[in-house]
Amino acid sequence: MPDEGAAEAGSGYQFRMATKRQTQTAKQNVKKAQSAAKSKRTLAHLPSGTRTALGKQGAAVAQRKRTGGSAPKTRAELYELAKRRELPGRSKMGRDQLARALGEK
Repeated sequence: MPDEGAAEAGSGYQFRMATKRQTQTAKQNVKKAQSAAKSKRTLAHLPSGTRTALGKQGAAVAQRKRTGGSAPKTRAELYELAKRRELPGRSKMGRDQLARALGEK
């Protein structure tokens, strides 16, 4: 069933399937974009302070997974806890604010 919003009555637009050639070209474009993103190594171009912080956060998460510890949690993990506890304003809070509001480390 075609997208009903795309072909509204009286709009003069008729829904057509993409041709085989268009589909192939789109796939090629996606592959090119993916390889370009890989070759740019975006993380390598970040400031050293940011890279260090990201590395430390990743190491903390990996350590917690290995040991089964409970803290420090990522923002996503804290947000899920806040959602379960129905903490107001949680979507606008950062990681540290969520941790303080939840009484976490």
